[in-house]
Amino acid sequence: MRKSLLVALLPLLAGGCISTVGKVVTAPVRIVSKGVDWTTTSQSEADRNYGKKMRKAEEREGKERKAAEKACRKNPDECRPYDGYRAGQ
Repeated sequence: MRKSLLVALLPLLAGGCISTVGKVVTAPVRIVSKGVDWTTTSQSEADRNYGKKMRKAEEREGKERKAAEKACRKNPDECRPYDGYRAGQ
């Protein structure tokens, strides 16, 4: 009786061991791939960073243009075309 019970439970116990062994064997590969992901920049990350940089540059240009227009309204005699910072230069 005990022998047949042990034989019946053996596949269940072995399945758990095989699963654990599989995780242990693949762990180094997963760790290295995660490290590579952290150290490299994907194209989508590069695009997102470039977009953020351009939005900040455009915001800066807008502020400078607004200040130039305000100065032009105060002193129309000294007004000249805007030649300040331009985004994308």
